[in-house]
Amino acid sequence: MSVKMTLHTQTVLRALLGRGAEGERRTAALAEGLYGLELSRMTGLPNGTLFPILERLRQAGWVERYWEADASAEAEGRPRRRFYRLTHYGAERAPHALAEATAAAAPGHTSGLRPGLAGGTG
Repeated sequence: MSVKMTLHTQTVLRALLGRGAEGERRTAALAEGLYGLELSRMTGLPNGTLFPILERLRQAGWVERYWEADASAEAEGRPRRRFYRLTHYGAERAPHALAEATAAAAPGHTSGLRPGLAGGTG
């Protein structure tokens, strides 16, 4: 399934890839995932924009979501968090899709890719 590579989608993918994060946080973003509020803060996107993007990425098989363990949340006295992380497929495909989107946005770029779609298919 193709993923529409809007600027917001690209921002979310970069956050999930750990781009712009330092050292251990980068590794954690890939392995452990990021929870919704953390993603919202990192990307600057409001929930009404962020969560539909995450759902589209999930339906395309690029992102998986899961709840943290009850014990972790209880130990901190807060509700459980829902985490999002790239699937193996998403981690493999996202860097290529981001590169294609960046190249397609370059002035004077022409190719067979349809603007805004990763992989150039509809």
